[in-house]
Amino acid sequence: MAEIVKETVTTQNEGPKAAVTTETKRVATSSQTVEYLIYFLIGLLEILLAFRLVLKLLGANAGSAFVGLIYGLTGVFILPFEGIFRKGITQGIETTSVLEPSTLVALLVYAVLGWGIVKLIRILSGEQQPTA
Repeated sequence: MAEIVKETVTTQNEGPKAAVTTETKRVATSSQTVEYLIYFLIGLLEILLAFRLVLKLLGANAGSAFVGLIYGLTGVFILPFEGIFRKGITQGIETTSVLEPSTLVALLVYAVLGWGIVKLIRILSGEQQPTA
């Protein structure tokens, strides 16, 4: 990604040696800003889905405010993937552990979807990608 680089050079002549101060400021292009925003939002969704996966595996109490919030926020995002695979349920003495394959599929699909959207933005913006 090409960033706009603004550079200011200030020279001060004091004493036998001249002091040179260089200030460099990197500014993201508008397409980079959109890419960063998409990566942030997808990352946030991935974190919430990972919390859901761990809470379900550990048999967290759905009556807890935090657990209910996580389940409520992520429920709509795993809905398209419900029923692809059967849930694995293990009944313990005090808790019921649930493995939701739909959450695993959602984690994978949203990560690939976010990556694809960013690649599409790069293509549409016409920015040249640096070569290694």
